[in-house]
Amino acid sequence: MEAARLATLGDLAELARLSRRAIVELSAEERGGAIFAAREARAEPVDEGLARALEEPGCVVVVGTVDEVAVGMASGRVEKLRDGRLLGVLDDLYVDPQARGVGVGEAMMNQLLAWFAANGCSGVDAFALPGMRATKNFFEECGFTARLLVMHHRMEPA
Repeated sequence: MEAARLATLGDLAELARLSRRAIVELSAEERGGAIFAAREARAEPVDEGLARALEEPGCVVVVGTVDEVAVGMASGRVEKLRDGRLLGVLDDLYVDPQARGVGVGEAMMNQLLAWFAANGCSGVDAFALPGMRATKNFFEECGFTARLLVMHHRMEPA
């Protein structure tokens, strides 16, 4: 049975493993993934960053499971906007490819959205790289809409 729960320090090794797999998958397979991995993705040492997120009050880390085995991870944080409102920012969301399509992502998203709402967020931002149709569809099914597109111009080496 699929489920999601708040992660603990006892989950750190599995969270780090899943986070690294997400970064490798994005950078190797997705258009724009290499720059995303070098700029926006969780930086190494991944385990130290996740440990900090587990301890900081304005952060949330969730583990997704099937039959109590960790197959997904997600993290987010609260960001204060210049006008004083709070924005939830989804930093990580990953489900092992063999566990996709069975409700793990939805269970984690429900946990995250409840946490963001309880922490006073007026909205939540998440990312999807170009070509990630399944990810975009997943976010739309969870009530997300596009808010910003980042355009990129690749410079050819001289």
